[in-house]
Amino acid sequence: MSREVVSSQSSSPLASELISAGVYKRNQGRLVRQLTCLAVWAVVAIGCYRLYGTLRGGANAWVELAVPGGLLIAGLWVGYRLVNWPRFADFLIAVEAEMNKVTWPSKTEMIRSSIVVIFTIFFLAVTLFLFDVVWQWFFKLIGVST
Repeated sequence: MSREVVSSQSSSPLASELISAGVYKRNQGRLVRQLTCLAVWAVVAIGCYRLYGTLRGGANAWVELAVPGGLLIAGLWVGYRLVNWPRFADFLIAVEAEMNKVTWPSKTEMIRSSIVVIFTIFFLAVTLFLFDVVWQWFFKLIGVST
């Protein structure tokens, strides 16, 4: 009997994970997991709000509130459980570990790099404009364009 239970649980780990309420590796990757959960919740909340706006004005007021409300509750639970699903949580933990290894530029380095990028874009825009003007003049000169 224990083999049947193990095989049925291993066939759908996500479904069994949705039912549990535990937190996987509680102290690892907290910031990334919390931000990911908030992002999922925001998407679910916006979707339910839009659904409520679509259903509003119908004949049945219970449907207007019950469907988006039920989906909101289910979406919030799925978002919470998603960041605690072991495979996804391990990915988010690894993402946070890699982000901690990144060397971020200083303020002065960021300003210098931004100036270089802005100057380069401006120079390319002027160059392309001049090429366009020259080609228009050339095509008018040979009678191809009017």
